[in-house]
Amino acid sequence: MASATTGATRDAFGEKLAELGAAEPRLVVLDADLGGSTRTTAFMKKFPERRFELGIAEQNMIGAAAGLALGGKIPVATSFACFLTGRLETIRVCVAYNRTNVKLVGTHAGIGIGDDGPSQMALEDVAAMRALPGMTVLQPADRAETRQAVEWMVRHDGPVYLRLTRQNVPEIHEPGYRFEFGKLDPLWPKDPEAEPDLPSLAFAPPNGKPRRQAAILATGGVVSNALEAAKDLQSRGFLARVFNVHTLHPIDAEGVVRAARASQRLVTVEDHNLAGGLGSAVAEALAAAGQATPLVRLGLSDFAESGTTEELYAKYGLSASHIVEAALRNLA
Repeated sequence: MASATTGATRDAFGEKLAELGAAEPRLVVLDADLGGSTRTTAFMKKFPERRFELGIAEQNMIGAAAGLALGGKIPVATSFACFLTGRLETIRVCVAYNRTNVKLVGTHAGIGIGDDGPSQMALEDVAAMRALPGMTVLQPADRAETRQAVEWMVRHDGPVYLRLTRQNVPEIHEPGYRFEFGKLDPLWPKDPEAEPDLPSLAFAPPNGKPRRQAAILATGGVVSNALEAAKDLQSRGFLARVFNVHTLHPIDAEGVVRAARASQRLVTVEDHNLAGGLGSAVAEALAAAGQATPLVRLGLSDFAESGTTEELYAKYGLSASHIVEAALRNLA
């Protein structure tokens, strides 16, 4: 499963973007005075003539990116997620309505950014981007997945919003992992068919065999917390499956329903507002299929404050212990 190495997904984005620049001459990058933070400086050094600094003028940057796309380029427009998606009216008209081939990359997403504080924390961006027709929304969980998601994004013909972390996250994927757009990524247990070796069985159905109590669907920087929670649950005799949801729009509705039918409850975990994010997408999929599996959603319902990533995840209910509690809630 996860290795001991960690890194921010924004770092992997910058590295992969610079690699792709050599193979794709149409690729251009636009920044709004934050190239050092969004990690596009590597691309700038290799291809200075294809990197454009627009200054603190995100609306202008998005409009310029749309124009470049209409001219046959593949523009990647980057900034902090809160500043980028805060220009929703420009994204709506210039990118979504016109179906321009613009790639929007928002870094520093969620409360996981820590000490930068609430003015820098994008907590509504997924909801805004999911609401736009034709917009693909991706949020990778580690560096390896980010590199593959970036390549998919550049090759894809159409608007994409990519959501990335400022903070380091553990590597959760094994070597040989392959990003599959639009599909849930099962992470735990590694062999779903194998009978787990449970030290004690806290819950035994009538047939005496342990069954999975919950399916935990997590996205982005909190996926590692979900994995930690699943291990804790197994040590207590409860079984939970963990799915990484890297494609938030369009979500894998069939995969969500299959996970629900095999579980007593679903738990969604996201570093985002509860309204319009992963939990909302899962609820919509369940409602459309008439699936009545109980759903517990973990996310933000207010603005946060400054602190370390760990402190904020603990305070606002996104830590592994909170995920364990949500998975066990109301069970016999």
